[in-house]
Amino acid sequence: MRWPEYDRDGFELLSAEERHAANPDTFWIPDVQVRSSLRRGQAAKLLFDIQFQEDGKPMLGTERMWVIVSRREGDVYVGVLDSVPRTTAPGDPLQTGVEVPFLPEHVCDAGNPPQEYSNGRLEQPAVRRWT
Repeated sequence: MRWPEYDRDGFELLSAEERHAANPDTFWIPDVQVRSSLRRGQAAKLLFDIQFQEDGKPMLGTERMWVIVSRREGDVYVGVLDSVPRTTAPGDPLQTGVEVPFLPEHVCDAGNPPQEYSNGRLEQPAVRRWT
């Protein structure tokens, strides 16, 4: 599985584990067991480092956004972006409904949305499937 790249996808994922290791008193993450045992329909918050334009200049900005886990392929999760990126424009590769691959190390929070909500979200076709 390939990983997100700025040039192709407009974003990369940051390691929540590295952030936590650098700032253990101020950057909390769930226990590794929680991050390693997510199931379909659960939510994971990830750190997206996003390329965008501001006044015609290329910029980078980090956003914490939720994905709903749709499947797991070995150690890799694939989720559907459930948040609206603030720094992207319509037509950009990163938008709500796009599939995103990630590892437990990328998870900075986990949650359990109502099952009806998750099922409804996952029944919708992905805006862009991850290939």
